[in-house]
Amino acid sequence: MEDISLHILDIVENSIAASAKSVKITIDEDIENDLLAVEISDDGQGMDEDTLRRVLDPFFTTKTVRRVGLGLPMLAQAARESGGDIEIESKVGGGTRVRATFQHSHTDRKPLGDIPETLSTLILANPEIEFLYEHKKGNQYYRLDTKELKNRETEIEK
Repeated sequence: MEDISLHILDIVENSIAASAKSVKITIDEDIENDLLAVEISDDGQGMDEDTLRRVLDPFFTTKTVRRVGLGLPMLAQAARESGGDIEIESKVGGGTRVRATFQHSHTDRKPLGDIPETLSTLILANPEIEFLYEHKKGNQYYRLDTKELKNRETEIEK
């Protein structure tokens, strides 16, 4: 994948396939500590311990349409190639959390990419899902909450 936004799109599509009703995407650009952290968490069906142990194996997938699952292994590779790592937590019935870290200044770190386009694609294609996006860069903070937007839309309609 060319950039981190495409990794985000892929991981969130996994959340949607796992019946998530809400997805939180957090990006923290900590320039002082030379760290970029991307976290995606959902309230989907989660993974059992066996699946969680195997999820970074590119030849393992729970999908029936193909025999490889490259989303998480590719994100892990991208993180590790740029001085970072990946953490995955999941519990059956309790959702999943994926956190990838990157050395912000590393020459092999992929660019962040077109985050607005990624968010637009996810929100427009999945209006029934609540998305919360938070992005911190230094002392700047950006937040988009589709639940709040839907509530405002309902208030306007009244």
